[in-house]
Amino acid sequence: MTLPDLHQAEAIPTAAQDDLNRILQNGDLFRYTAASDAPVTLLEQEFARMMGSAYALAVSSCSAALFLSLKALNLPAQARVLIPGFTFAAVPSAVLHAGCRPVLCEVATNYRININDFAEKLPSVQAVIISHMRGHTSDMDAILRLCAAADIPVIEDAAHSLGTLWHGQKIGTLGKIGCFSFQSYKMINAGEGGILITDDADLVAQAIIMSGAYEHNWKKHTALQSSFARWQNKLPLYNLRMSNLAATVIRPQLAELPRRTANGLGNHDHVAEHLSRAPQIEVPAPLPPETRAPDSIQFNLTGMTDNEVARFAQTAADMGVKVQVFGMSDDNARAFWNWQFIPDLPDLPQTREMLMRACDVRLPVQLSLDQLDAVCAVLLKALDLATQEAAA
Repeated sequence: MTLPDLHQAEAIPTAAQDDLNRILQNGDLFRYTAASDAPVTLLEQEFARMMGSAYALAVSSCSAALFLSLKALNLPAQARVLIPGFTFAAVPSAVLHAGCRPVLCEVATNYRININDFAEKLPSVQAVIISHMRGHTSDMDAILRLCAAADIPVIEDAAHSLGTLWHGQKIGTLGKIGCFSFQSYKMINAGEGGILITDDADLVAQAIIMSGAYEHNWKKHTALQSSFARWQNKLPLYNLRMSNLAATVIRPQLAELPRRTANGLGNHDHVAEHLSRAPQIEVPAPLPPETRAPDSIQFNLTGMTDNEVARFAQTAADMGVKVQVFGMSDDNARAFWNWQFIPDLPDLPQTREMLMRACDVRLPVQLSLDQLDAVCAVLLKALDLATQEAAA
């Protein structure tokens, strides 16, 4: 069977087409032109309702959402923000852009935060960003308990976790603020885009103004009138708004999320079952409270040399399946040693060791079982060839 394109997203629902055509005809792309019910406004209302949050603010990216979240917390200059050593470079970048300092903690072979290292570093920080990297949820019970005891706010970077549950509660609603991505490789695709959610009216009012609700555009956020006046003309503007065009693409996809999350989990578990039969492949299990919504699979290669791992990745690519080995991909933005923009970048030996063996393969939710089996066949064949060559 012909291998699927693992980077192809689902088609945008046809329900978006009429609204897109209307916007293209009238050129009404700016979220604040309409007096009410602009597509971005409707998206914020629908997303907040879907997540069970009081407020949502749609912005240009998840990175923008993280940045605005930090700014709205009113942290002191050069505040220290604890983040996982396994995340995307945009996370420490957002910390630095917000005038703060990233503090990295170790991540274990199951891609989740090392709670002992987290607890040891927590007293030295003023805020925490938890990246549910590639949709893997760390021990949020322990993290929230530790942070509550220390009175340290938690921001959830849920870019990869829309649809994931923890004890049945939606990821992104556990901390003070949740931030999500609508970039093309996420569960909902607008090419680019992000959104933050919170129950804190004063915090979101600040974020709205800083996002670019200049002059009195904030008055169009009608549910928050009492929270805005004190911030008028007192906050800088960063112009990180979402356009009506992006919101129009996103809105009809919200209804597709339950199906996509179910399909994504089924795809992941099907592939995990097949790959786990190879003694060199370990697919970390979810933590018991976690119900995942993956659109990719990660696995560790065990008992293999660096050369064998490199051969496996290259052989799989030659056969048509891209395997990203986080620590071996040149200039990978998820390998912390490439974040050389961080002053005093630490070494994290446990995280480094994990990244040198951690593999990542996209599994778009629309793949059929036959297509998934074809991907599995390539990966297992590539593994066999790489290890056979080493033994020869």
